[in-house]
Amino acid sequence: MFKQSSQTENSNFWISYADLMAGLLFVFILLIGAIIVKSSILKDSLKEKESTLEVQSDTLKTQEEILKEQSENIEDKSETIHIKDYEINKLRNLLAKRKQALNESQQALIVSKESLTLKSNEIEKLNQLLLAQNTKIDRYSDKVILLQNLTSDYTNTIEYQNDIVEEYKGKVLVLSSTLTKQDEKLKLNDAKLLQLLKALDNRQTKYDDLLTKLQAQKAQIKSLTGIKLKVIAELKSALGNKINIDKESGSLRLSSSILFDKGSAQLKDSSKSQLKSNFIEYVDTLISNKNISDHLDKIIIEGHTDSDGGYLYNLSLSQKRAYAVMNYLLTLDYIKKNNIKTKLVASGRSYLDAIKINGVEDKDASRRIEVKFRLKNEDAMYEIERILDAD
Repeated sequence: MFKQSSQTENSNFWISYADLMAGLLFVFILLIGAIIVKSSILKDSLKEKESTLEVQSDTLKTQEEILKEQSENIEDKSETIHIKDYEINKLRNLLAKRKQALNESQQALIVSKESLTLKSNEIEKLNQLLLAQNTKIDRYSDKVILLQNLTSDYTNTIEYQNDIVEEYKGKVLVLSSTLTKQDEKLKLNDAKLLQLLKALDNRQTKYDDLLTKLQAQKAQIKSLTGIKLKVIAELKSALGNKINIDKESGSLRLSSSILFDKGSAQLKDSSKSQLKSNFIEYVDTLISNKNISDHLDKIIIEGHTDSDGGYLYNLSLSQKRAYAVMNYLLTLDYIKKNNIKTKLVASGRSYLDAIKINGVEDKDASRRIEVKFRLKNEDAMYEIERILDAD
């Protein structure tokens, strides 16, 4: 039971480790993809803003040309106004002279009524001319007022256009600042991306090195796991004709009917001699070969029962029988001489490993004592080999 728990914990560890590494690799790939997508989006956004800025710049140039044309028109109107003012002044001077002439005529009328009578028609004509001139002056005054209104409208239009130009200048400055910041961010992102690519190259190099080491270790583990097969072959070759050796596990099998009475955990005295000789031959084969003894971890004594009776009863009986065999073996001088006391372990398996032939339990064969060996790190090497083969 403890052995199964250890196998499960080791398996969970390696599976969790593999999941963790796969998750980290997936997150790293997502990060690289996100950086590339973000860079592409920023570049597209920058191009759109540059296009918008060019359109706005063309609009400003068009409006500046319109303002220039309006300024030229205003200058032309101003010159026309100056000309009209000059003509008005001339008319006023002429009117002043006419008034002066009228005064002189009035003085002449005082001197002579006859001259007044003679000049009355001329005065009437002069009055008519004066009225016509006054009418013209009024018309010119209306035109001057109209020109002043137009000048005021043009002035307001120019001020409005200037405000729009200033507003566009402000927007251009903001866009220029934004583009500068975006350019700095792009440069920073390019630098970070370059660092990530370098880090990725370094990780790839490390991964290749680790893969090379892993392949070497895999070959080494394969070699170590092959040791057990060599040990089993050695045991079959040396002891196969003398004692019962299981061809799968290499364990020594002893019938419980020879060692114990039915339902008893008391070792028979008549069986001790055979137990001793079989055990010594089995262990001698293990420890006499240096290639085997260097890897030998434990010598396990297991008790097994048939399925008659409850599980706990058979578990207790199998454990007691295994302890009885171990207690006897510990009394042998052979154990002390070869210093293998610390390698002996006893356990009971109840009827969990009953022997079946064609699916039917062989109860006589199931009631047995097995002496088996375990190599150092055998469970770990088996689990590692299983994981590597799965990869």
